[in-house]
Amino acid sequence: MPRLRPPLPARAGRVLLAVALAATGVAPAVVTAATATPARAAVTLNDSEVTANLWQWNWPSVAAACTDHLGPAGYGAVQVAPPQESVSLPASPDGVHPWYEVYQPVSYQLESRFGTRQQFAAMVTACHAAGVRVYVDAVVNHMAGTNNPAGTVGYAGTRFTGYGYPAVPYGDGDFHRPGDNCPTNGTITDWNNEAQVTSCELLSLSDLYTEKDSVRTKIAGYLDDLIGLGVDGFRVDAVKHVRKDDFAAILGKLDDTVAEGRRPYVAQEIFDGASNPALQARAFTGNGDVLDFAYAKGIRSAFQGSISALANVANWNLDAPSANVFAMVTNHDLERDGVVLSYKNGTDYVLANYFALAYPHGRPSVYDSFTWTDRNQSPPATGSGHVTDAVCGAAWTCLSQSTGIKGMVGWANAARPVRTVSGFTTVNSNVIGFHRGDRAWIGINDSGVAATATFPTGLADGDYCDVISGGVTGAGCAGARITVSGGRATVTVPANGAVAIHVGARTTPGDPGDPGDPDDTVATTVTVTASTTGGQEVLLAGSVPALGGWAPAGAVRLTAQGGNVFRGVAHLPPSTTVEYKFVKRAADGTVTWESGGNRSLTTPASGTYAVTETFRGDTPTASVAASFSVSATTYYGQNVFVVGNIAALGGWNPANAVPLSSAAYPAWRATLDLPPQTAVEYKYLKKNPDGTVTWEGGGNRGFTTPAGGAVTRSDTWR
Repeated sequence: MPRLRPPLPARAGRVLLAVALAATGVAPAVVTAATATPARAAVTLNDSEVTANLWQWNWPSVAAACTDHLGPAGYGAVQVAPPQESVSLPASPDGVHPWYEVYQPVSYQLESRFGTRQQFAAMVTACHAAGVRVYVDAVVNHMAGTNNPAGTVGYAGTRFTGYGYPAVPYGDGDFHRPGDNCPTNGTITDWNNEAQVTSCELLSLSDLYTEKDSVRTKIAGYLDDLIGLGVDGFRVDAVKHVRKDDFAAILGKLDDTVAEGRRPYVAQEIFDGASNPALQARAFTGNGDVLDFAYAKGIRSAFQGSISALANVANWNLDAPSANVFAMVTNHDLERDGVVLSYKNGTDYVLANYFALAYPHGRPSVYDSFTWTDRNQSPPATGSGHVTDAVCGAAWTCLSQSTGIKGMVGWANAARPVRTVSGFTTVNSNVIGFHRGDRAWIGINDSGVAATATFPTGLADGDYCDVISGGVTGAGCAGARITVSGGRATVTVPANGAVAIHVGARTTPGDPGDPGDPDDTVATTVTVTASTTGGQEVLLAGSVPALGGWAPAGAVRLTAQGGNVFRGVAHLPPSTTVEYKFVKRAADGTVTWESGGNRSLTTPASGTYAVTETFRGDTPTASVAASFSVSATTYYGQNVFVVGNIAALGGWNPANAVPLSSAAYPAWRATLDLPPQTAVEYKYLKKNPDGTVTWEGGGNRGFTTPAGGAVTRSDTWR
């Protein structure tokens, strides 16, 4: 969750890190402010929430994946393994250098089993050039620990002891110690005891004393070094074991990102299972998004049982609300425990990833790593432990590069403006379909027999290319072609397969200049608020053939968006004045035209167009959709709320204030139902991590809700 903090002085962390590296013989020039934040050419990053998690791929392989696959497919980010120097453990009988050694840091040098500092910087540059952000797996709760064999050193040759890391430097006083500031003998004996979980050692790993500002500054110096090289965000390991206010203080020290000049994205690993609310994932959302373990486990249950259960995701007991979640089907911890799906589950795993990309829960990710037969197994590596290049096939999984997944990344990007599911259709217990408003539709068949059914798609009439079997090409569809008529499509979903279409995958036969070809028309998005009864449809009829020539039978069907709002896309001729009206059509075919004269619009010469209206002649609706938006800067852990004089706004009680989403930070937003024709007074407030409240200045804000439809309030914090 992005937050802004006041300008801070020059980073002491960089100075400390430079001194530490000098002590180890590494030239300090590699971490000076000048070289950590080099001048960069402007880059355009993909407008996408989808992340490819290339866990334990080396840096040249990540760079190649960004350039050849992730960028062109529209991925928004790539997540990479911990880049700091870690322990280099001796060979073991079940494999050389187990995967988990990278979660045992010995210094903050960017010299690891995945490559050098220079290779890491080159990878970030290559990914940015391809439009892909870089998120780093950051290990900041602990260092290597006390259980490593005598003589163990790091990948850069750094020596250390259990509570001594001179290359940072950290010493005895920088760690929680058994019997001192840890209330046990060092181990966590009660996983619901917040003091133990945050102050004692996880798996005998030396737990950093993050209450100390000097420790926070060194951690922030490491993260800022990465940001200076272009890193855009962090998946932060073991955050449950760091006090929330300590982590907020660390985040508050960080620079803005180089490529976009914004707060780095943060996804926190909060392992599930705690009954103490203070240790559950949703308690940590003030500092950023959280990984949703419960969602991954629920997906496994559905795909190994009945996928019709996916209709009830909204009722699942998930780790946090969708707006605060980094979503996944699996990750490196879970796949080895067998509690979620993995590549070993074949088509179930592939279909589950299609679903996770299609369903509007959090920021979806696709996980690729190495194949394994032993839970401690190393990725393919040299004798020294350095990971070799990822070659898709037997040793490496590359689902993120498959035609179907890349097609679904485009699907997710097209559907992103609509955060709700509509038209969920259960053909049988293992064949489903649903759409995201008027943007995209998918059908999934988790059975061994092909299934044919008719589905509501929410899409405008026309021909579309299935993006899973190939998508759109210059010659038409590379795979299946799907025809939408009356907003519905009859589709054969292959056994153990899926079919997916979206607004950007439309193709209509025709010569250039044919007004029926969407390439030669203006895509006009029409939104209308209309109250309906008895399953009435809402249509758009008008004077041109694309609107049925005033015949309701040929009118454009609009799709319900919720809250009496209907929307559709009409492909209208350019530079043309079009007359139109809205129509309601009952199940028996009876039509009701809106009152008043014909409406009129004139389309531009090219591009897109949009109109928003209210059906004339409706009686007042039961509620008004009120959208609140306020531009407000905050620090990590601080959130913004709206409160007011009516019950829906908390009755001026801050405890009942309505939380606003920071997804479009610094704009904080929420839409809620208010009573019509009502005088509303309201103000914004900020809730601080310690529970105190800060009210904005000035008098009460106010407006009167209309008789129906929607209202928008756009404000700036005072």
